[in-house]
Amino acid sequence: MVRQKEHSRAQADSGSLPNASVRSTAGGMRQELLAGVVSFFAIVYIIIVNASILADAGIPQEAGIIATVLASAAGCFIMGWWGKAPIILVPGMGINAMFTYTLVHGMGLTWQQALAVVVVSGICFTIISFTSLAEQLRAAIPGSLQEAISVGIGLMLVLIGLQKGGVIVSDASTIIAVQSFGEPGVWVTFATLALTCILFMRKVPGHLLIAIIFGTALAYVTGAVSSGAAGAVGAEANGTFSWSVYGDVFGQFTLQGVSAASMAVAVFSMTLVIVFENVGLINAQLNMCGRPERFQRAMQANALSVVTCGIFGTSPTVATVETAAGISAGGRTGWTSIVTGSLFLVTLVALPLLTFVPDQAVAPILIFIGGLMMPAVKKIRFEPMAEGLPAFFIIAFIPLMHSIVDGIAIGFVSYALFQIAVGKAREVKPLFYVISVLFAVHFVLQAL
Repeated sequence: MVRQKEHSRAQADSGSLPNASVRSTAGGMRQELLAGVVSFFAIVYIIIVNASILADAGIPQEAGIIATVLASAAGCFIMGWWGKAPIILVPGMGINAMFTYTLVHGMGLTWQQALAVVVVSGICFTIISFTSLAEQLRAAIPGSLQEAISVGIGLMLVLIGLQKGGVIVSDASTIIAVQSFGEPGVWVTFATLALTCILFMRKVPGHLLIAIIFGTALAYVTGAVSSGAAGAVGAEANGTFSWSVYGDVFGQFTLQGVSAASMAVAVFSMTLVIVFENVGLINAQLNMCGRPERFQRAMQANALSVVTCGIFGTSPTVATVETAAGISAGGRTGWTSIVTGSLFLVTLVALPLLTFVPDQAVAPILIFIGGLMMPAVKKIRFEPMAEGLPAFFIIAFIPLMHSIVDGIAIGFVSYALFQIAVGKAREVKPLFYVISVLFAVHFVLQAL
């Protein structure tokens, strides 16, 4: 019997189909198909939301939509055929904020240079995933700091959502001010946020997609956005969708004009965030579906997918939390991911409609997802202070400094410094000191 099990596993790993021997029955395939459909409707909102954030980096919204669709489809296909796991890969929330608001707005890179950072980071991630470096990095970074990064990014998403929804505006005297509640856009944002939360708590399938549709309709009905203004966001004057603009984005990554120091900091920071975000998610999701042995292959699939993102013209893909929806529906193999990827390609025929979604319908999703990242704070040790203060610095400085890189850097450098100060230097992994020194050099280079 042992030999029979080993033989079946060998067939699953070496065959051309993703875990074909595990789900060879018609019933099993129907379950994988259902799981793929459920996963798709749970995550399809990312097409609109990610394109909206990429637009803030200067990538045309139409091109961002196409890039998101293609990168998501490619990521799911790679995960299905190579990773053989029911994990959905799409451009991740948080990492797309880092792409736009840290690399482009904060570090002054062009979006073309930022795409080059994605490609190089993907290559670094691939090298890490094919070696033991991923586990070494995870072991070197204290758990409290890893969780603090998630919380800090979540708060940054909330801040971005409030701004995109028109709830807060810049103010010369108070820095941030609340917009007048006489503005219909404010009410649309809050109404859509309330519906999003209620649908989620009621466990309504496709809750985020439903909320976006509701918010879009409400924005037009209340006059928060006019049909002409919304159409102009992504459509041409005649109301048609322009595919030609994508040609100016596909394969446009470049290293020209960016200094080696800036490139090194950007690549190092993005690689660090990608690794941390995916190691924990993939591990938890594979345990959920009973396939922990697929961890390394799933990580490799994820890394290869990131490389394609820089080529397609979007921020990196990650193992999305919505994968749990498909696993709960019975997804156990790579067929789930392949079905989801195929459905992403089907959406190409509906792209003109997506350009009419206003910011007021997208902003509540950012706020909501930021809220979903808050439970990680329960895993943070705030005592002793030598560990708690650096975690707090990361949580506070990422949104307040509007920079994921700088927030992480301050947290890491302060952690190393405080551990030395309290006589616990030997309890810190040498690799962590290396990372902290690199971040310190980053600050020095900024000051020159």
